[in-house]
Amino acid sequence: MAMADRPAPPRPHAGSSEQARLIARPESPGVELLRAAYRTQRFDRHFHEEYALGVIEGGALRFRYLGQTMIAAAGQVNLVVPGEPHDGHAALPHGWAYRMFYLAPRVVDAASAELRPRRTAPHFAAGVLEDPILAARVRQTHLLWEASAASLLARQTALLEMLTLWISRHAEAPGAAPRLGHEGGAVARARALLQERFAEDLSLDDLAGHVGLSPWHLVRVFKARHGLAPHAYLVQVRLARARALLAGPDRLADIAAATGFADQSHLTRLFKARFGLTPGACRNFLQNCEGEAG
Repeated sequence: MAMADRPAPPRPHAGSSEQARLIARPESPGVELLRAAYRTQRFDRHFHEEYALGVIEGGALRFRYLGQTMIAAAGQVNLVVPGEPHDGHAALPHGWAYRMFYLAPRVVDAASAELRPRRTAPHFAAGVLEDPILAARVRQTHLLWEASAASLLARQTALLEMLTLWISRHAEAPGAAPRLGHEGGAVARARALLQERFAEDLSLDDLAGHVGLSPWHLVRVFKARHGLAPHAYLVQVRLARARALLAGPDRLADIAAATGFADQSHLTRLFKARFGLTPGACRNFLQNCEGEAG
């Protein structure tokens, strides 16, 4: 999805010091990701229609924003709000590397509504934040969104948690999370839906709408009840279903597809992390035990 008001990142080529990758996922409109390393790139003064939120991974970025010259260095969070002009270029000879989210106002507003119901859109008075916790969360969320194997539920949950962290720590009049109540029935219905439709790429909005809670409130009460977020619980359900199928004749690739994993390697990686052995080794163990019992 092209953004006409933002300079297009230069295409990387062999021997270039400039590298950039822009990602937009069709199932998540209003969210774009940029991962880039620049040395000589200079962005002319411009503005975005979106919020930009990112983390500097190396070097430093200098930019003019809100009437001030700012420098965002490695480990710091860099942001701009919609409609505010700014520029950008390297603050050090070796340039800078960063990971950025470009977020439509409706995406940020939805997260803000979890903290500030019926209030205006959040505003942020700074362009550089010294917040290691938020910086780590932005980087982790960006990495997750980059990963092709990540589920929609995992991506949306991570993004919502990142945004509510950002808003609660740095927005003007941030609001506060509602207190947790007795939502055991809603959590049980969410758990049942995950068990029933485990092979589908469910969205957080679908799950929350099914049980009548807001997305973030559902994540919070689900974690409080089970110690896992809904997407992590879904992974456990999928792994259990896959393990049960290993006793049969289906190919590992078919088992991965039938249980909602991106591919066989995705199943193998998560299966080994959970059970301590690969699906193939588990299959051999199960079938040998069955043969000995026979």
